[in-house]
Amino acid sequence: MGLMDTVRSILGVSAERDATRDADPEDLFGMSTAYVTMEADLGYRNSGKAALCFSSVDSTDFGEMVSEVEAILEAGGEETGTTFRQRSDDHGYNWVILEDSDPEDMLTSIHFAADTFIQEGYGSRLLAAVFAFDKSDTDHAYWIYSFRRGAYYPFVPEGGHDRDSQAEFKLQSVLDGELGIERDESYWYPLWPDRPGGYPWE
Repeated sequence: MGLMDTVRSILGVSAERDATRDADPEDLFGMSTAYVTMEADLGYRNSGKAALCFSSVDSTDFGEMVSEVEAILEAGGEETGTTFRQRSDDHGYNWVILEDSDPEDMLTSIHFAADTFIQEGYGSRLLAAVFAFDKSDTDHAYWIYSFRRGAYYPFVPEGGHDRDSQAEFKLQSVLDGELGIERDESYWYPLWPDRPGGYPWE
C-alpha cells in the first residue's frame, strides 16, 4: 500500500466507514482549554499555528466555496490579526494554514472554515485539523482532529520518520476527558513534515 493509499485509508473512506460518531466542528473548540493544559501540565507552548487539510474537487461550486472561505478569513483577520495562507502539498492535498498568537481567534477561524465546508455540502472533503505545539524551534507535538472519525489523536514526531510513542501516550493520558480522543490507535496516522523539525504543511 502506497503513502497516498494509506492516507486515504486512515483519514479517508475506511475511517469514515468505521467511525463511531459523526464529526462535529464544535469539537474544535475543545482545543480552547487544551492549549492551557498542554503548557501548564506538559510544557508545550502554543505555536500560534494550526491548519485545515482537505482534498479538492474539480468543480466551479467547490472553487467558489473555497474562495468565499478565504475572503471571510481575510476580512476577519483585519479584526483579529489571524493570518492565513493556502498551499497544496506534494501528495495532492490542500492546506489552509492559520497563524495567530491568540488561540481563541485561531480556533474561531478554523471552526468557521470547517463549518463552511460542511454547510456547503463538502464536509466529506475535510481530512484533518492540525494544532501545533512547541517545546523548541524543532521539537513539536500535534493534536490532530480527524473529520472522518470525529475524534482527536496525538502525534509527536521525532527525528526523521520516527515518532515518540511515550510522549503521545502521555498526551493522551493528560488530555483524556478534555478532548474526545480516538481509542483505536491504528487511526493515529502520522502526518510527517517534509523535513525534520518542520510542520506537516510546509
